[in-house]
Amino acid sequence: MAAAETASGYIQHHLQNLTYGQHPVNGWGFAHNAQEAKEMGFWAFHLDTLGISVVLGLIFIFLFKAAAKRATSGQPGGLQNFVEVLVEFVDGSVKDTFHGRNALIAPLALTIFVWIFLMNLMDLVPVDWIPVAAAKIAGDEHLFFRAVPTTDPNATLGMALSVFALIIFYSIKVKGIGGFLGELTLHPFSAKNIFVKILLIPVNFLLEFVTLIAKPVSLALRLFGNLYAGELIFILIAVMFGGGILLAALAGVLQWAWAVFHLIIITLQAFIFMMLTIVYLSMAHEDSH
Repeated sequence: MAAAETASGYIQHHLQNLTYGQHPVNGWGFAHNAQEAKEMGFWAFHLDTLGISVVLGLIFIFLFKAAAKRATSGQPGGLQNFVEVLVEFVDGSVKDTFHGRNALIAPLALTIFVWIFLMNLMDLVPVDWIPVAAAKIAGDEHLFFRAVPTTDPNATLGMALSVFALIIFYSIKVKGIGGFLGELTLHPFSAKNIFVKILLIPVNFLLEFVTLIAKPVSLALRLFGNLYAGELIFILIAVMFGGGILLAALAGVLQWAWAVFHLIIITLQAFIFMMLTIVYLSMAHEDSH
């Protein structure tokens, strides 16, 4: 029973964010448990998610800036080759999928793919390394710290809402406010009779509004669900290392096998998020009605 409680506490500890916010009783500070984090409400900050996301974003900028500075038409280095292949891959995906004219889409797609891939890649770091290092630096062995930003729904939903804002912006810019509202109220059902058309407006709006809202929700939850499940499996495998020699040996094999398989998942999820973003923005640029 004690072992079960220890395993349960270990899992819960690794799934709790480093939360800073205003507690209704204790005021501003760090949450010491999940209940305190919940009581801090909507405006609490997950400092681990924010910090790692920013650091990985800066790494992305630094690497690509370094590749651009060292770019040569002669014999390119390994970094330049890698960046060129990646840029060509994303550019090809945009040309095949996006049918409008917008210079923002390709850089946006590249940023989304690389940044999400780097955040997902943190899932392959052994689950105890970063939390233990953070706890030692902070001098608090009970410090909460989640190293994979995309296992936090706040991060995935934040990125999805940013894409959603671009969808709304370009829908109105390309189609006009009237065209955008018409798209929401006059499709998919229509009629030549004006009275029937008016009667169909609430039905059309309900269907189209749900479809519109489903875009950021599906983007956020698909990425979060896959990475959360992957991280949870790594944590469960880590628990096995404390169960004796045989379980530890089995855990080593499982950890290696899951890491190899998960490498496909983290790449695929970054690609899917990027492709859906391109598709949604391409739909926003369509002015066929």
